[in-house]
Amino acid sequence: MYIPILGALALAINTILEKLILKKREMSIKRYQTLGFLAIIVAMLPIIYFFWKISLEAFALKNIFIFLLVVIFSVIANFLYYYSLKKEKISKLQPARILEPLLTIILSIIFSFIFGEILYEKNFNVIIPAIIATLALVFSHVRKHHLRFNKYFIIAIFASFFFALELVISRLILDFYSPVTFYFLRGISIFLISLAVFGPKLSGLKKKIYGKILLIGAIWVIYRMVIYYGYLSYGIIFTTLMITLGPILVYVFAWIFLKDKPNLREIIASLIILACILYVILT
Repeated sequence: MYIPILGALALAINTILEKLILKKREMSIKRYQTLGFLAIIVAMLPIIYFFWKISLEAFALKNIFIFLLVVIFSVIANFLYYYSLKKEKISKLQPARILEPLLTIILSIIFSFIFGEILYEKNFNVIIPAIIATLALVFSHVRKHHLRFNKYFIIAIFASFFFALELVISRLILDFYSPVTFYFLRGISIFLISLAVFGPKLSGLKKKIYGKILLIGAIWVIYRMVIYYGYLSYGIIFTTLMITLGPILVYVFAWIFLKDKPNLREIIASLIILACILYVILT
């Protein structure tokens, strides 16, 4: 039950690390996205043999189409996310990024009416605290009854939507793969598309930067494994609720490493999230 907390920690760490790397002048968005997914593939090579699993249902035309949608939405989401992250401060992007769990929950509820409750649960003991927690995050960033919008903020909102859509759609076919297999194939697909579309130069960086990108790739593997195993074991909404700890940890890490202090509203929102998570765990 506490494994999703590990995912929240991984999400927070990678947000800070990716911002530090994208700040470098020589690191373009196209270059980083391509290298990032190459790092994910390399990080998974030692384990893919032991966790490889794919069933025949995955090769049905409908399921191949769903997988392609996941890949396309992922390419779009990652590019938009890296674009906004490179150009804007983390604290200013967090209101847009924290929409992702709320959008994930909303889409999951909508999908439950279309595809049934087996894949998308309707447990209101989880749904209501999850909505309260994500709304607390959103409203913690309201300023004078509105959110401050700029180009990068709007781009980050679209990134959150495509990430949420990708995650919810993934649940339709996740049973046909092991989480490791699914993420490995997803990673290869995104890498090849990014390489073909962007055609960035992958060489010419310092070895230390390649090492950091590989570390980020390994952490993303941990994060996605937590997400996928959480979806299969506990459901989308419960896992999403636990992952909302991620933004809290982002505040903490941004404060420590980037000298970007959280305000009173963000602290109050963090306490509300913790209360919602404790309620779900204890009940």
